[in-house]
Amino acid sequence: MISPPTRKSPSPLAFTIIAVLIGVHVLAWQGTGFSPGALVEGWRGMVDFLDQSFPPDLSVLGESLEAAVITLYIGLLGTTFSIPFALILGILAARVTTPNAWTYQIARSILSVLRSIPDVVFALIFVTAVGLGPFAGVLALAFHNTGVMGKLWAEAMEETDPGPREALKVAGANGTQIAANAVLPAVLPQMVGLLLYRFDVNVRSSLVLGLVGAGGIGFLINQSIKLFRFDQMVTHIIVVVIVVVIVDQISAYVRRRLA
Repeated sequence: MISPPTRKSPSPLAFTIIAVLIGVHVLAWQGTGFSPGALVEGWRGMVDFLDQSFPPDLSVLGESLEAAVITLYIGLLGTTFSIPFALILGILAARVTTPNAWTYQIARSILSVLRSIPDVVFALIFVTAVGLGPFAGVLALAFHNTGVMGKLWAEAMEETDPGPREALKVAGANGTQIAANAVLPAVLPQMVGLLLYRFDVNVRSSLVLGLVGAGGIGFLINQSIKLFRFDQMVTHIIVVVIVVVIVDQISAYVRRRLA
């Protein structure tokens, strides 16, 4: 007769982890003032907001479309201008292409700093330097995207097949030759896919940057909110949704073709 398998009782460590997670969530609940009751009680304000938002004011559609194009330009240039810096730092931040420990650590640190500063903070900094407008948004996205994309590209390089690298190393190739002839060709499709994904993200981010004065359709949304023209705000948001969906579909299609 086969005896039923015995169940293992949860270890004390599992109980401790669960208790800590519950405690952290309780603190987060209290610290954020999370209150479903307040949401329910505020239904009148939500109804008033929707009443003022619909129907959308289509008289601003032309202005909205023009600003949406500027938003696309911000996302495009912010992505493009970050490519050379992200590529150089990515190569230096990958162990397979940078055997020098100091160079590796410095490159990793630069990428960490650029990645840890939100693009909105970069936008606020550049708005004070170059003034309000799309140029500040382009600079903000370029700096932040360099950190993010450099990190993603470095990790992709480190996952390449070591065979071709070792063959070139035995043949006497230096680090630059190994990167150019073994690492980059192997990882190029993945790098392009990550680049397209980041462009998709940057288009969305450029909308938020407009809220802090970096131009584009986000600036119009901010102005509509300040003027309590929620019907105009809804028109801008509809345009944003359409643009984001189109960019997302195109980006996904190109990534599938590269896969």
